[in-house]
Amino acid sequence: MNRVIMAGAATLGLMAAGAAQAQDQTFISIGTGGVTGVYYPAGGAICRLVNRDRAEHGIRCGVESTGGSIFNINAIRDGELEFGIAQSDWQYHAFNGTSRFEDDGAFEDLRAVFALHPEPFTVVARADAGITNFDDLVGKRVNIGNPGSGQRGTMEVVMAEMGWDMDTFSLVTELQAGEQAQALCDNNIDAIVYTVGHPSGAIQEATTACDTVLVNVDNDVIRALVEDRDYYRMATIPGGMYRGTDEDITTFGVGATFVTSAAVPEEVVFEVTRAVFENLDQFRSLHPALEALDAEEMVSDGLSAPIHDGAARFFSEAGLTN
Repeated sequence: MNRVIMAGAATLGLMAAGAAQAQDQTFISIGTGGVTGVYYPAGGAICRLVNRDRAEHGIRCGVESTGGSIFNINAIRDGELEFGIAQSDWQYHAFNGTSRFEDDGAFEDLRAVFALHPEPFTVVARADAGITNFDDLVGKRVNIGNPGSGQRGTMEVVMAEMGWDMDTFSLVTELQAGEQAQALCDNNIDAIVYTVGHPSGAIQEATTACDTVLVNVDNDVIRALVEDRDYYRMATIPGGMYRGTDEDITTFGVGATFVTSAAVPEEVVFEVTRAVFENLDQFRSLHPALEALDAEEMVSDGLSAPIHDGAARFFSEAGLTN
């Protein structure tokens, strides 16, 4: 009888300890994008490195597939996400309360953590659609991306600069990133626009499943757009990366950035940043788009919001900033 009672007490003790340990854990979520893009595996790579040492720091990381950059920033603002991946242009607009964020006002508590991979503005067209340059999209069936995504927001900026509106195209679709390759190959649309890191699973899917070409996005309007805005830059997609396109493609682009809120505790952001930078070689190996990441560039490129105190502390201790 005594042994049974003692065993029961031990079990209760273990349960209590487990409950206390669970209470000590901090749960964080990273908002990413569609599962066929780069944001989702990049967020998963961050979580993998954070979770590896969760017994030491007590942080458990989860990744969520979301609508993309603008959705992530708004969710962080509303306290629904702790972290998110967002294009550098939308980080700028959110912090300054411009463009799509004008109505809600400046998100002054938005904080940058670090920069990720470059993201060229990419146009993929059916080979039989007669589209050889960006201007040829006029009168075509074009997927401009789902509302809340960075690709949609950037396309709307470009359309405004080009003097285009929805009536410029014969058909406009708002498909999410994971749906657009099939729609292209099913001949439901002529072209897709996608701001994405390369190589991209979604672009690989489209170029493998049907005959397609990548299209140059390079004219006087685009050059002026890049000249006027620090968060844009000209970009090159190497020829031969995708079937059907042997020559280099000239376009413009932004950078993917990892962001959070000033409301997220300094120690949490410090540990997340440390997990990535102290295992940068492994992080680079977790997706081809991350292979060229450079630590010194990651602490500054495309970061227009203030650096979160937790990330700044790690960068200082690691000798990455003065």
